[in-house]
Amino acid sequence: MNQSSKEKRYERIYEQIKSLIIATDSPIARMATINGLLHHKFSNYYWTGFYQLINGNLIVGPYQGPIACLKLKKDTGVCWAGINRKETVIVADVHDFPGHIACSSASNSEIVVPVFDSNKNVVAVLDVDSKEFDSFDAADQKGLEKIVELIYG
Repeated sequence: MNQSSKEKRYERIYEQIKSLIIATDSPIARMATINGLLHHKFSNYYWTGFYQLINGNLIVGPYQGPIACLKLKKDTGVCWAGINRKETVIVADVHDFPGHIACSSASNSEIVVPVFDSNKNVVAVLDVDSKEFDSFDAADQKGLEKIVELIYG
């Protein structure tokens, strides 16, 4: 899929999510709806879900895909990199990422997008894994960052 068509797809998905989540202010319900929709709209999404920052721990939240790691080792892996850097992290080959946490050996690339609450604190990350190498790019980053803003927006 080329950059332009991917951007248009994200825009359509954004509008669809926006119309669905208006029914509730619950961040968990919004996360569940977002990852359920994303997971089924993109064929390269192998695992799609949220990890929530709870009492200094990164704990799995709503997700789609194979069984997940329930708690991620502090300050290790791509999800913690997104939390600590407070920015999206795209990894073309997770096997080359120092400290990568392999919840599934089938994952080869990953994008992690921080979720900010209304006070601009990082409270979670959206984590998407793909079986394909180099599966995520700037269009994914832009689309996913806009979508996760809906959780507390």
